[in-house]
Amino acid sequence: MYAIVEIKGKQFKVHEDDKLYIPHLSDAEADDTITFDRVLLVANDDDVHVGTPTVDGASISATVLDHVKADKVLVFKKKRRKRYKVKRGHRQQYTQIQVDSLSTNGSD
Repeated sequence: MYAIVEIKGKQFKVHEDDKLYIPHLSDAEADDTITFDRVLLVANDDDVHVGTPTVDGASISATVLDHVKADKVLVFKKKRRKRYKVKRGHRQQYTQIQVDSLSTNGSD
């Protein structure tokens, strides 16, 4: 069984016990349990439910594991013959979660 869920404007394909890196959730602490209600699709073998736009009664329960940062991305700007160069770095923040359960219509 898997589901497609929308989290902070991005779509993820999730199974039970999956570990995901999602965009940073500032209001969640480590070991918190969170629920996502924007489930776009639920599939169980040959039984597929597509939402319009979401599946009614479907939700994803997950546990926050940690807040982490991605690898550094370097941004380098240069204008030739003008003595101008700037080097900057950026590390995007993510939240690591583990999917506990997929529920449809109030039952597993």
